[in-house]
Amino acid sequence: MKAIVVFPSIILNWYAEAGNRQPALASVAILLPWPAMWMSRPAGAQSNSRCGVAGYFCAKGVKIRRVRFRLLARLLLFAPVLSSCSYMDTPTLSRTPVITIGTLYAQSGQFAASSLPEFAGLKFWVSQVDQLGGVYVGALRRRVRVRLVSYNDRSSAKLASSLYRRLLTVDHVDFLISDFGSVLTEPALALSMRSHVLLFDQTGTGPGLFAANNPYIVLCDLPTSTVWPLPLAQLLLHEHFHRVAIIYSRNEFDGAQDQTVAGLLTQNGYPPIANISVDTSELHYSGYLSTLKRLNPDAVLEFGYQGNDIAFLNELLKSSVRPRFVFTAFPGQLHQLLQATVGTAGLSYTFSYAVPPKVVHRSVTTGLTETGFATRFLHLKSGPVNFLNIAGYNTGLIFQAAAAGASTFSQLGMRAELNALSGNLRTLEGIFRINAEGAQTGETPGICELFPTKDGSTTIRSVGPGSQPGGQIKLGGFGS
Repeated sequence: MKAIVVFPSIILNWYAEAGNRQPALASVAILLPWPAMWMSRPAGAQSNSRCGVAGYFCAKGVKIRRVRFRLLARLLLFAPVLSSCSYMDTPTLSRTPVITIGTLYAQSGQFAASSLPEFAGLKFWVSQVDQLGGVYVGALRRRVRVRLVSYNDRSSAKLASSLYRRLLTVDHVDFLISDFGSVLTEPALALSMRSHVLLFDQTGTGPGLFAANNPYIVLCDLPTSTVWPLPLAQLLLHEHFHRVAIIYSRNEFDGAQDQTVAGLLTQNGYPPIANISVDTSELHYSGYLSTLKRLNPDAVLEFGYQGNDIAFLNELLKSSVRPRFVFTAFPGQLHQLLQATVGTAGLSYTFSYAVPPKVVHRSVTTGLTETGFATRFLHLKSGPVNFLNIAGYNTGLIFQAAAAGASTFSQLGMRAELNALSGNLRTLEGIFRINAEGAQTGETPGICELFPTKDGSTTIRSVGPGSQPGGQIKLGGFGS
């Protein structure tokens, strides 16, 4: 029997799970000046790093000959060192003939109405850069073509987790771009961090997605959802709404909005008279509206995804509840969809978030302006441009800017360049600004009100304190 050195299983297990993306980590283990254990192995037994080291040898009947407990204790002192190794950068992609970007989209299910237009915007960006010969990579001093590898997650977080893993371990993509929203972004979080692959988060704005110990994520197209409703809370206080009721869906995105508004109202002496949480899949609000009828609020806020908004507004219109102020999140983002599914009567004189293309940022340092984007995008797609088309395109612009300026074309090289660009990069979505955790703090939505038009539709106007002339609000008009 031959004596062999076995390093701590935690090191090799991590190395195997990471898909062998970090040979540097194994090198750190090899440089340790002592073994953790001495073991003997029967002749013919084969090593397999994909199973745990200790688990493998136990299965093969290996007996521990001697354990050096003092040395094992010393190894524990190296835990901070080994932990820091998990943030070592991957090798540069200097020889890559094509940049592969993995992403998901929802062809069906609850999030399809938002995911598909966002995916269309991303594909539009790929088509634009490939017409130029690819993305310019500053560290390589040349253009590199982009290949998008995508799968349909059918709005399922469980399926999304499996597909993100496939992109990393089977397709071996160079970078990840998440699907729409926090629910479909969260499954990519741990996988991208463990694999040391930078995740470009499009619209997953839940604050819990970002942490100081994860440099492998950056939020591209919207600020975290704790920031979104700050102008809304200010408007409510400015207009002296003291009896506010909130209904919100139980997820990172909507829960954060609820916490921000409820917290600010409470700090000013007007806690919500109702704060009701519902499941994200909730489509029946009549029971909750009966509760609100008894409470008689003067403002009702519903924080949900587009399916929640559609169901809520339709049932609110049918009910006898008539608050002076009604707010939902998605009419400003998906105006055409809400117009078709709720109608003018259910949208008129309600409030929402104001985002591009209704809010126009004319000063850009990279990419197309809103007008230029609409003109070119409509050659590929019929119908008006919505915010999520712009969001998908904007994600590509953020990637493009990082690739052009990064001193090394690697995961953390790209992330470092995004830190440098923060506050200096302007796109058709506004100022790109991130904090140390990669969370977006720029590109802040405003508040808008929907007004009926002569042709039987609705139009969107930005409103609120400090708005431009013509931005005055009309209260009490819902259902009239």
